Amino acid sequence: MTIDLNRIILFLIISFGVLSNINAQEKIHLTFKDTRVINTHSTEMLKGGQMDVRIGHRFGDLAGERGGWQSFYGLENASDILTGLEFGLTDNFMVGLSRTKGAGPLKQNIHALGKIRLISQEINGSQPFSLALLGMGSYSTMPKGNTKGTLNFFEKRAHRASYHLAAILARKFSPYFSAQVNAAWTYRNLVFSGDKNDLVSMGLAAKFQVTKSIGLIFDGTYVFSELRTAENDYYPMVGFGFEWDTGGGHVFQFNLTNSTGIVETDYIPNTTSNWADGEFRIGFTISRRFKI
Repeated sequence: MTIDLNRIILFLIISFGVLSNINAQEKIHLTFKDTRVINTHSTEMLKGGQMDVRIGHRFGDLAGERGGWQSFYGLENASDILTGLEFGLTDNFMVGLSRTKGAGPLKQNIHALGKIRLISQEINGSQPFSLALLGMGSYSTMPKGNTKGTLNFFEKRAHRASYHLAAILARKFSPYFSAQVNAAWTYRNLVFSGDKNDLVSMGLAAKFQVTKSIGLIFDGTYVFSELRTAENDYYPMVGFGFEWDTGGGHVFQFNLTNSTGIVETDYIPNTTSNWADGEFRIGFTISRRFKI
């Protein structure tokens, strides 16, 4: 595959032109309270010069065969844990670095992301939506296995890597309701025999603002793949929860989701938990923002 440098330069020029133009308009703020909804990214960005310290947690199954009292409703198990730092380089461009335990076959993952907002919804209605692009790379640091043919044998360093690209479109319809849709492509350098390296998915998300500080949130992601079906024990990722803006740059989120992983390169290929079988879990995210 060849890369057309002229097209890339033209795209960057147009992107920065759009960003310069929207800065002069009166824009809609806080379509969502956080840069994430539950499992998916939102169009929200960190402000330039702002740092976000994030801690995320997914417990074990709340019900079903592995849940209930024997695991204290999943609270004694952790399917995934995230610790990360993110920075707003400008009001429309942010980067981040995080580490997750990993819920899929690849563990001890390092994730780097960049997100750019190309369009911001405007109050006067001339721009009816916000548009952001997300790019992410993940790299497993788990020890190399000893059995050739297993996923973690890692014959090449590139086999540890996976990638995710997404376009996110959102609209704040009123002070009480926001919605977004995203289309995404996830690529893994190494997969099990019979699987495919790349996956295409689509997601929906919504927020219902109950009070000034508390909102109810929902998101769902569906993978377009003949391999990722209920017959093969794969299920769409669905989450419900609430977010609480405690003021002073602190956002707390509590959720219920069948996703075991926190990051897209993990949960999109690997979600085998079924809501109908009680295979959903409690999760939370703590976000603390600082001016730097």
